Amino acid sequence: MKNSKPIRILVVDDHFMVRMGLSASLNVEPDMEVVAEAGNGKAALEAYRKYRPSLVMMDLRLPGMSGTECTAAILLEFPDARILMLSTHSGEEEIYRALQAGAKGYIVKSIIREELLRAVREVHQGRQYVDPIVASHLAERRSHRSLSAREVEVLRMVAKGLGNKEIASALNIAEVTVKLHVSHVLEKLSVKDRTQAATVALQRGIISLE
Repeated sequence: MKNSKPIRILVVDDHFMVRMGLSASLNVEPDMEVVAEAGNGKAALEAYRKYRPSLVMMDLRLPGMSGTECTAAILLEFPDARILMLSTHSGEEEIYRALQAGAKGYIVKSIIREELLRAVREVHQGRQYVDPIVASHLAERRSHRSLSAREVEVLRMVAKGLGNKEIASALNIAEVTVKLHVSHVLEKLSVKDRTQAATVALQRGIISLE
């Protein structure tokens, strides 16, 4: 029997074909209805204001405003919003940031359809749903030391191949301060050199070169 109040879903993804596929898959369920789609964070926020969906399926990486930033913006305005992150990426830092921003769930796009539907229903009920693959990465993240915002900034520049002097100039800080930040980054990531630091940071989702 069809639910008189279906789960009203806003699908957010910057790829049209992904949005179309998700919408088609969800709309055949008697208790689900895709009420709107958005291709970026700004459009998602506007769509949320207009349609007030009961759940948002949010892509992690969006042009301009990221999925995590959009999640935080929606929850700032609508504290009861229920957001399920959907991504091809499962870097532990990205997962951690998304959940810290207030997302109720996190799944990868390779998830089977039955689990996708289960995740939607769980999050709609106010429960947290984290894909088992994602959960293992998240557990790993919790065992690691966090980098400060400045350390992440320096690390991003290291990954782009900038030297200490160039980083110091770009951030308008002393070169010795850059060296100190790099030293802290290597220690926290448990790596021996800058190349390893960049590699580990990219793998864990601490930084992105996009």
